[in-house]
Amino acid sequence: MLKQRIITAAWLAPLALAGLFGLSGSAFSAFTAAIVLLAAWEWANLAGLEAGYRRLAPVIGLGLSMALLGLIGQHQASWPLWLGALGWLLNLYWVIAYPERLAQWHSSGMRLAMGLWVLLPTWVGFNVLRETGGVWLLFVLLLVWGADIGAYFVGKSLGRRKLAPSVSPGKTREGVFGGLVVAELLALVFADWQGLAFGATLALLAATAVVALASVVGDLLESMLKRHRGLKDSSRLLPGHGGVLDRIDSLCAAVPLFALLQAGGFGA
Repeated sequence: MLKQRIITAAWLAPLALAGLFGLSGSAFSAFTAAIVLLAAWEWANLAGLEAGYRRLAPVIGLGLSMALLGLIGQHQASWPLWLGALGWLLNLYWVIAYPERLAQWHSSGMRLAMGLWVLLPTWVGFNVLRETGGVWLLFVLLLVWGADIGAYFVGKSLGRRKLAPSVSPGKTREGVFGGLVVAELLALVFADWQGLAFGATLALLAATAVVALASVVGDLLESMLKRHRGLKDSSRLLPGHGGVLDRIDSLCAAVPLFALLQAGGFGA
């Protein structure tokens, strides 16, 4: 398993970095759309659509929605980001009280709708951040990865109180705090690098805290859906790493929210 993980990471990481930072404009939009559509294929399974032909329909629907937004120039608009922000508030509401509120979202139709307000804003958020240059796209990626690494090591060594035992038994409150500290330190580094004024630095620190916590909800949401479906991974598309959603679940919450907040306060 370890060997397979290393082999997959050896080609996946360079491909992802080349696509995210080597492409721009329509090429970047197409690259990120491909990632999101692969995630949509997996999401359809999480929604209960097991047959291949049934899973294809929501993927096509999302693809057409993205194509339409691109054609009318709305793939960098703010309203899909607001849709995502409101959707994640609802996702948080469901995650907090799982499984008590299961009846509110367990139908395939509701889980597909959930996928729409998760995945479409993710794609738009990537486009918005790339349009402002690579700096803030790089920041949000490092923010999520740093928070995840910090949460893992702090949770492993100091974790005592479970965060959401019915959804993800391994996560602890101490781990979340450790991840938040790492994210805030990263924000200070970026603020200094970009020469942000004091007010803009405070705005970045506040946005970082909100986005880091949102990334945890993104992870928990996918864990909740997989637990409901009895799945360990969203798919086997990435040998040794599970599926695409397993790699971008936190980013699906962080990217659109950060794109929305970045437009409001700390420069491009």
